[in-house]
Amino acid sequence: MLLAIARVVLSEDHGVLFTTKKQIGEYGMDYTDSLWDDGEWVSWDSINEQIQYKEWRVKYPNADISLVPIFEQLISAAEAYYNTTGNHLQIYGDIGEIYGAITHGIKLHKNYAQGSDGRLGNDFIEVKTITPFKKSDSISIKRSGNFNKLFVVRINQDFELNGHLINRADLPMRKGNNLRLKWRDVISEKR
Repeated sequence: MLLAIARVVLSEDHGVLFTTKKQIGEYGMDYTDSLWDDGEWVSWDSINEQIQYKEWRVKYPNADISLVPIFEQLISAAEAYYNTTGNHLQIYGDIGEIYGAITHGIKLHKNYAQGSDGRLGNDFIEVKTITPFKKSDSISIKRSGNFNKLFVVRINQDFELNGHLINRADLPMRKGNNLRLKWRDVISEKR
């Protein structure tokens, strides 16, 4: 038995198609903003979530889709915090790593693993993130790191992200323990 406390739309056979106000079912279920489909109530939230996941699958075909909402929440939190306080959260490195995971399918190592940040197939990946507050668009890479590929992520002032994956063999040969690269060098090295 369904106790309706709102007007509902009826189909030709007088079955409930959808409701816009609260209805309480026999077992106390809330049918607010739901529709009747194939013998069960389906919430609009559930439908919207399925649509969102399909859109993410198109946008991030290599992603572990469960990471995408976390990624989007982190970016939103970083931007909101900056807009509210004028300061930046110290989460951009994590954002860059998750961005690599969802855009390229990088399987991330545990936090603070030595040598690289994740794997892509048989390759070890080092992720470096250029943050929106840096005065220069450059990164520093330790040559001693155990990585085959470098994924460089740039988060601009508008909190938009771009990333480029580079083979280690394609990096410029320079002397010293550290290699400094500018964003424009990363883009020109992309292959």
